[in-house]
Amino acid sequence: MTGVQRGSGSRPALSRCIRVSVGEFAEQYWGREPLLSTAAELATADEFAAAFGDLFSASAVDELIARRGVRTPFIRMAHEGAVLAASAYTASGGFGAEIADQVSSDKVLAEFAGGATIVLQGLHRLWPPIIDFTRALVDDLGHPAQVNAYVTPPSSQGFDAHYDTHDVFVLQIAGEKHWRIHAPVHVDPLRSQPWTDHREAVARAATHEPVIDAVLRPGDALYLPRGWIHSATALGETSVHLTVGMSAYTRADIVQALVAQAGASAALRESLPLGVDLHDAEALAPIVEQTVHALVEHLQTTDASRPAAWLSRRFDADTRAEPLAPLATLDALATLDAATRVRWRGSLRVRITTVGDRVRIIARTKTLSLPLEAEPALRRLTTGDPATVGDLPGLDVDSAIVVARRLVREGFAVPVVRA
Repeated sequence: MTGVQRGSGSRPALSRCIRVSVGEFAEQYWGREPLLSTAAELATADEFAAAFGDLFSASAVDELIARRGVRTPFIRMAHEGAVLAASAYTASGGFGAEIADQVSSDKVLAEFAGGATIVLQGLHRLWPPIIDFTRALVDDLGHPAQVNAYVTPPSSQGFDAHYDTHDVFVLQIAGEKHWRIHAPVHVDPLRSQPWTDHREAVARAATHEPVIDAVLRPGDALYLPRGWIHSATALGETSVHLTVGMSAYTRADIVQALVAQAGASAALRESLPLGVDLHDAEALAPIVEQTVHALVEHLQTTDASRPAAWLSRRFDADTRAEPLAPLATLDALATLDAATRVRWRGSLRVRITTVGDRVRIIARTKTLSLPLEAEPALRRLTTGDPATVGDLPGLDVDSAIVVARRLVREGFAVPVVRA
């Protein structure tokens, strides 16, 4: 797989969220322990960026609610731990926009003034700075991510103590919020194992001494592995924070990928006996034992490439490449020449293979075939660094222009905008 460079070096999006090195985070914290990072510990030369103000703001909340026509499920509201009915904060947009589930700024104001928390969901699909940041973070992590914003009125708590089934980064944008973190009662929960399955144990754990008891201020960040119990209360002013949720793939996913290949085994494709009583566990016991034995034999002959391919397809379906700008792209194609600079489309994962006198670029949604002499140019572009079309290796100038045009037209490469 190529097209995304994710080596052991700098991971800039992840590094913005942690006060330790990437290596230390990977070894000591990822999936294991919470990590609190204050603004002072995260500070860089760019204080604005260090405070996450380049990603989101209180004014961005108002813009999304007042002017963007946001619809459910991209917005929801909660009060004292209970999610409000959508009708409490949505309405028709009026003439020309009669869809009934659009955000109503009047209703949101009323509920927010009454103590309800606003949750803006899927900001990795709605808000340009967060779209770019999330894509970079996914490249850094190797796991899918999504971003919600939680906007809590002064002295209010949006949700009771609970745990999530995904890891999160909390990035405090505005105001202050008091967080209490407790150790898991169910370690590494899967998506099918929500906190409500352990409601009483979670409630008891939340009465114990917290592992972290801290107030997050603008620029602070908190990492929580899935399963860690948490609750938060806004203090004397409105609190705005981003929650970056990461759906980490697990060894259970590898098992699922392996089992998905079970159909390749003739023994496992065999029908169950005629008249088998599926309600009789005792009668099924020897069949289950034989099946487990056949499955183990099958798994012992499976190489890593099969589950890797399955997980790769899932990852590509769960994540998105850099968005394309259709109008700007067509305008750039009209003037593309040997002096134009192009680069590989960000976060686009592909395989490059050769068949006879052709080189093929295989992405999730399409395959592009080019003459074999284009392979060095493709390898050069998939490093991620911009290149001048006329300097692409292995091609004369006219051929380089043709190849570059095709790559841009098909969405594999993008023109570099001139300053």
